[in-house]
Amino acid sequence: MDEKYWFAAYTRPRFEKKVEKLLNDRNITCYLPLIKTLRQWSDRKKWIDVPLFSSYIFVFVPEGQRYEVLNLPGVVRFVSFEGKPVVIPEKQIENIRWILSTDVLTQPLEEKIPPGSKVEIVKGPLRGLVAEMVQYNNRMKILLRLDYLEKSIEIQIPENHVKIV
Repeated sequence: MDEKYWFAAYTRPRFEKKVEKLLNDRNITCYLPLIKTLRQWSDRKKWIDVPLFSSYIFVFVPEGQRYEVLNLPGVVRFVSFEGKPVVIPEKQIENIRWILSTDVLTQPLEEKIPPGSKVEIVKGPLRGLVAEMVQYNNRMKILLRLDYLEKSIEIQIPENHVKIV
């Protein structure tokens, strides 16, 4: 039996939930991290679930099953480096799930941020998580960086809840 790995699949814009359904229908393990956001329409406001990373979904498949995923409508390609799909470390998937399961404020970041100090969270629901400390507008924030996707998740946390590693 082939060993399974996490891969990040790039989808057509706004096709993440459709691809997730297609994967689930085929019993392919996948993970689509969602966050609640308040959307404004002309007549109302509504809380909706939106993907944490636009146009990305994570799939857990053996190398040989990647082509089955690529043939699904809405899947464009896998995130790759030098022509080979990049294996996403399971720890990064676990960290995303962990953060989204807590009540901390999360926000996806699209820009690349220069590396900062590595810190460990020592208080609160994310205790034990090692991340990167950055500062925006005099507010201390923690970043969980997904290196292969060149994406980050920003978490606002008090400075006294972390220690330098």
